[in-house]
Amino acid sequence: MGFVNAVTLQTLEIDPWKEPLMYEATNIKTPIGTLDVVGRRDGGREVVIHIRLPQGSAARRWADVERRDDALPATRRQIEEYFAGQRRDFDLEVDGEGTDFQRLVWHELTKIPYGATCSYGDIAQAIGRPAAVRAVGAANGRNPIPIVVPCHRVIGADGSLTGFGGGLEAKRRLLELEGALPPEQDNLWQEG
Repeated sequence: MGFVNAVTLQTLEIDPWKEPLMYEATNIKTPIGTLDVVGRRDGGREVVIHIRLPQGSAARRWADVERRDDALPATRRQIEEYFAGQRRDFDLEVDGEGTDFQRLVWHELTKIPYGATCSYGDIAQAIGRPAAVRAVGAANGRNPIPIVVPCHRVIGADGSLTGFGGGLEAKRRLLELEGALPPEQDNLWQEG
């Protein structure tokens, strides 16, 4: 299967005889709030394993990883470029923990182009499980690497904005940034 972008999901295989994995983390300020990003070095490569959105619940597992401004520089650069409107696709390796089904759904999410949306039913059809719409919704909600694995591009079958770990306001702003929704404006028809 081809990807729209270069994000790849990989299976983490831990070899007990190798060096222990070293995690690093950083906070990235964005227009939707501060993202808490955790990754690891695999050889010389950065591998993103978790992004917590500003309204998302904290992942206790990563609480003890020291946050440093110089950690995960490629990830920081690409997220900053995305929010500046200079990047449409991410060229990052990701390794979110999940079941085989969740990983299948997340893989499919990476195929949704920048500026486009689709429904949970569309994803269920694409993975060959048309009756699994609710399971797709649950997997989408468990995506540990939002924005890079673009779960915000999945909307209700009727076009409505549905759940998002960072809140519906953040989802709306991400879709506006990508041009998938018109910007929400104040009342232009003021009575006077």
